[in-house]
Amino acid sequence: MQSSSKLFPVALVSAELRGDLTEDVYLLKPGNSPDGSVALALTRLGHAAAARRGEPLVLLHGAFANRRCWYTAHGHGLGAWLARAGFDVWLAEMRGHGLSPRNRLYRSNRVADYARFDLPAIAAFVDEQCAQPAHWLGHSLGGLSIAAALAGAHLAAMRVASLVLLGCQIRHLHWSLKLPPLSWGARLWLRRREQVGGGWLGLGPEDEPAGIACDALRWYGPFGRFADGRQDWVAALAAVEVPVLALAGAGDHTDPAQACRQLLECFGSSRRAYLRLGRAEGFAEDYGHAGLLAGRHAAREIWPLLEHWLRHRQLPQTMGEESHTFA
Repeated sequence: MQSSSKLFPVALVSAELRGDLTEDVYLLKPGNSPDGSVALALTRLGHAAAARRGEPLVLLHGAFANRRCWYTAHGHGLGAWLARAGFDVWLAEMRGHGLSPRNRLYRSNRVADYARFDLPAIAAFVDEQCAQPAHWLGHSLGGLSIAAALAGAHLAAMRVASLVLLGCQIRHLHWSLKLPPLSWGARLWLRRREQVGGGWLGLGPEDEPAGIACDALRWYGPFGRFADGRQDWVAALAAVEVPVLALAGAGDHTDPAQACRQLLECFGSSRRAYLRLGRAEGFAEDYGHAGLLAGRHAAREIWPLLEHWLRHRQLPQTMGEESHTFA
């Protein structure tokens, strides 16, 4: 079968018309990591009636999730909404999630692998297809993976039109896991497991490899840091120059709003914006972690904000932007 890319083998798995949306599913086999079995699913959404595609936008899911957090089987969700708004939407699925098959070394997958190998391959293919810088939007772990790729210079900042972080932070974890004995016990438990079940924990439809859980323990532990070996990603973010928007839910107990702001402040970008989404800020609810994407009022309150940012790299002036944007 002929590849859809000159960069590495890419198979067009399906090309469907889903109501008013086109859905093309690609399977990328970049062969750029030590585990040659890695294959990544990438779904492209577009509006069927559009004369041409708009600006490219890559959406990256969080932990225990897949592309369905952006695009439901019935054609709803933020990804579908943005495609109808004219964006060229790409839904990436990490190793072993959604349509991406489990790789041979699945248990050992880490965010560093996403940052070094997978996101650069996805970026290269999207760039090849679109020939213009893409916007990147990540929820939770997805946003941290993009931040790590930028900090490690694996994802070229000059090819990133803007970055949106939804519920992303590197400071907070339940207090119990900050106690060394409990943290060590969790690490020993993970040594015997291949994965952590999202359904079993009630965290989402997907499993996460043990390596990702070890990342969290290492980052959020009593002496932890957001890093890859000797490379301090937090320090490296100070040299990253891309427009960044961070949205945080006032009711998000997984990734608290203040911790999300602290991550944003690590970026050296000259254009940074932060917004807490809660009743105190005039929103209809104190948004929780999943509610940032699919809350009862998200389509009316949050999604238009994101569209405005993607088009203008700033929040609407009606929101009193001067109190949310800082250098």
